[in-house]
Parts: sequence; structure tokens; C-alpha cells
Amino acid sequence: MNTILRGVLIAAVVAAGVVLANAFFVLPEGKQAVITQFGRPVGKPITQAGLKFKTPFIQEVTFFDKMILIWDGDPNQIPTNDKTFVYLDITARWRISNALVFLQAVNNENRAMTILDDIIDGTVRDLVNKNDLVEIIRSSDWKPEEMGFGPAGKDEQIRYGRDKISALIHAAASKVTPQYGIELVDVMFKRVNYIETVQQRVYERMISERKRIAAEKRSTGEGQKSEILGKLERELREVSSKAVRETQEIKGRADGEAARIYAAAYNQDPEFYAFSKTLDAYRHTMGENTRLVISPDSPFYRYLKTVK
Repeated sequence: MNTILRGVLIAAVVAAGVVLANAFFVLPEGKQAVITQFGRPVGKPITQAGLKFKTPFIQEVTFFDKMILIWDGDPNQIPTNDKTFVYLDITARWRISNALVFLQAVNNENRAMTILDDIIDGTVRDLVNKNDLVEIIRSSDWKPEEMGFGPAGKDEQIRYGRDKISALIHAAASKVTPQYGIELVDVMFKRVNYIETVQQRVYERMISERKRIAAEKRSTGEGQKSEILGKLERELREVSSKAVRETQEIKGRADGEAARIYAAAYNQDPEFYAFSKTLDAYRHTMGENTRLVISPDSPFYRYLKTVK
């Protein structure tokens, strides 16, 4: 009898343990849960972490992420409004905003990715088709000539730019996702590139633009060089002119002083002055091995004939 009672008690304890184990569950941080009974949701989603209770055996718990999740689309070649294909790789961030709706409409994250494929890819294709290539590849932080588009003309002015296009894609897709219990956090261009045929044309335009800019720089440099050289020549002429003028002034003063000295010497001794001037004439007229034919009555011979 005691053995039977002991067995019953053990069975009761085990059964109670199983019931309790099935009645409580732990909701971790970063997770949310929906309790279902016979496949139908019961109550609101549970979002606060901790120890939670459910009816054992007849109720089940489905867990979902509460954190932000990443969606990565497949790269696609999409035609723009100006009939140019562009290679786009899009990524987005999303979260489960309503676990109950998500469970009923989507059920799991894998299917959510498929739904986002359809929503985001379709929205991207629609907006890219309606805008020119320049709207997709340009943003507000660079100039068009930096990518070979040359100075922005009337036909290359942008209305939105890449960042605004991303925002428009996000806004359009966000109108659809709430019905699936999904909040789309943002949509971003992970990669934007030209297809091969367009790439070559863009590279050629970039090279041409760089050559044009280089020619402008060289032209500006040559202009500045000419301006500097012209200024130097003017300054040199001014300095030379000033030097010549000062030289002439000094020479004039020296000549005047010499004339004054000659006049004073002549007044003191005319005969010696005449002798000195004649010697100067000899020195300038006769060099080494010079023959001079003069008349005996020439003034030039006056002092030579007295030399013995």
C-alpha cells in the first residue's frame, strides 16, 4: 500500500512539474511573443521581457524578433526615364511593429523577406522608371562635372537627387508594410553603378571633362604668368629709367664740377691749363707705336719742339 501511495505521489509531482513547466515561459530581451490557442491568437502581443504564464498544453508561444532586421535585395538593372539602364543594389532596415498582425499575415521572417522583395523592388523600379539617370546617381554633396557630366545645364538640373529618391521609395513602401505588421525603418542605395555600355561613355566624358578643366587651369596659369612678367618688366623699366636718370644727374653734376675746376685752373694759370689740355690731346691721339705727322707751326707741335 505504501509503495502504491509513494508511486502515486511521485507521479503527481512529476505531472505537476510538467504542468508548471508548460505553464510558464521566459521572454528574452530583444524578443516579443504571441500566445495562440488551437492556432488562434489569444490576447495582445507580449513585448516586455520576463517570466510569463500561459495555459499549459492547449496554448503555444510564437517568438519574434523585436530588434531591427536587415533586408538585402538582389541587384537589378533598371531602365531610367531617359532610357538608360542603371545597376542598383538596394538594402533596407525593418522591424516587426505588430507581432499579432505579423503572425496572422506573414507568419515568419522568411516569408516577410519575400513580401519585402515584392514591395521594395516594385517601388524602386517604379520610381527609377519615372526619373532620369542623373536623379539616381547624383546627390547634393558633389558637382556634376566630378562624374563627367560637365557643368550642369538645363537638362541636367536635378529635382530630387539620390537621397530624396531613397526617401520617396521609403515613403511609398511604408504605406504598404503596416498591413503585414512591419515597420520599414529606411531604404538605402547600397550600390549604384552604370552598366558596361554606359560606363565607357561616362569614363570618356570624365576624361574629356578633366582635360577641359586642366586646359582652363593652364590658361589661367598662363594669364597669371603673363601678368606677373608684365609687372616685372614695368618695374624693371621703372628701375632702369630711374637709374639712368640718376646717372645722368650725377654725370651732369660731375661735368659741372669739372668745368668749374678747369675754369678755376685756367684763371689761375692759363699757360699751364693750355699745357695740360695739350697733354690730354696727346694722350688721346697717340698710342703705342703711333706716327703723327704735323706742321712745325701747329699748336700741337708747340710743346713737342721744346722737348730736348
